[in-house]
Parts: sequence; structure tokens; C-alpha cells
Amino acid sequence: MLQRYIDDLKHSTGASLRMTSLVMIAGFAGFIALCFACAAIFIAMLQHHGAIAACLTVAGTFAVVSGIFGLVYAQRQKRARERAAAAARAAARAAANAPLIDPMVIATGIQIARTVGLKKLVPLLALVGVAVGYMANRNANSAESDDNENGSPDEAAGD
Repeated sequence: MLQRYIDDLKHSTGASLRMTSLVMIAGFAGFIALCFACAAIFIAMLQHHGAIAACLTVAGTFAVVSGIFGLVYAQRQKRARERAAAAARAAARAAANAPLIDPMVIATGIQIARTVGLKKLVPLLALVGVAVGYMANRNANSAESDDNENGSPDEAAGD
């Protein structure tokens, strides 16, 4: 079984290396093509309009290309920041919804159990459980009655 994982890793690493080398070769060929295209534009502009116009044309072309890449970069950075903010909000919601898995709460609970004793703590925990269940049921019933008094969102959308 371990050999299968090793073989999969070798295969995926080899495939990634081959794809990376192909992308590098394609990028290098594209760079050479871009250089020759710039040279052709420069020579054509030089013959028709002179050296200054040719230089300004090539400079303008590169300014436009760098502006496009700058906008793409800024857009990706913005998306990355939005994703990071969404992940932070999700983590904060998860932390707020699960306070009982906080290490400080667990350590405090263990210390209380040691101090009070487990035999005395079980009836107390049962009483707390009943109280929490009652409060949850009460909150759910009050939320239902508020929805019935104000109208449900489905009814408001139909009007």
C-alpha cells in the first residue's frame, strides 16, 4: 500500500516536472517572438516616421502591456484579500459557535471536576443540561412567534 503512494507521488512529480518544463519552453519562445515583433515594429516605424516616433511607439506598447499585467495583478491581490477575509470571518464564526472546545474552558472544566468531585458534579451537570434545553426551546418558540406576528419572509416577497 505504501508502495502505491510512492509510485503515485513519483508519477505526479514527473508529470509536474514535464509540464513545468513545457511551460518554460513555451514562455521562452513567446519572449523571443515578442522581441522580434518589437524589432519589426521599431524598424517599420523608423523607416516611415523616424527614430523618435519608433522609440515612443515601442515604449507605448510596453506601457500598455505592463498596465494590463498590473491590473491583472491588482485584481488577483484583491481576490486573495477577499478570500482571506472570508476565511477569517468563517473561522471567527466557527470559534464563536464552538466555545466549548476552547482549551481554557476545557482546563477550567477539568479543574472544577477535580475540586467538586465527579459524583457531586453529575447531578449538577444534569440540572444545567435541563436548564440549557429549556432556554433553547424558549428562544426557538419566541423566534417562531415573532415570525408569525411580522409575517414570514415568503409572504412579504409575494406582496
